[in-house]
Amino acid sequence: MLTRRGFAAVAGCAICSIAGFGATEAFAQGAAATTANGVTRKILSRTDGPAAGYETIIMDVTLDAGATVGRHTHPGIESTYVMEGELELPIQGQPTKTAKAGDAFQVPPNTPHAGGKPSPSKTRLMVNYIVEKGKPLASPA
Repeated sequence: MLTRRGFAAVAGCAICSIAGFGATEAFAQGAAATTANGVTRKILSRTDGPAAGYETIIMDVTLDAGATVGRHTHPGIESTYVMEGELELPIQGQPTKTAKAGDAFQVPPNTPHAGGKPSPSKTRLMVNYIVEKGKPLASPA
């Protein structure tokens, strides 16, 4: 007899298979956060896809008050939600803006960004990257 829990697992696996997500999904939950120059990054999940040669990374990022982020690029799109605080956001080819708690923004692939004024208070971001697998997540720009 198939229990409700068993049915949910089978249905979930079927949905993942249809969507192209199989047993290649790997979660980094519980992985230690890394901190450098007042920026703490914690990978919450890392999953193959949505297409061959790409991976999706969800990261919790905290910037201490006064921390700066050097100008850099990513080998794919960055989608960010500001959970707390604010940051100045210079993205090449766009006017510089300030993103505050509750705002979301995207950075196109391989587009230099960051390097704005340091935030006066702690800032916390939820970042989703869809990037080319095997390439460095960020490169100086």
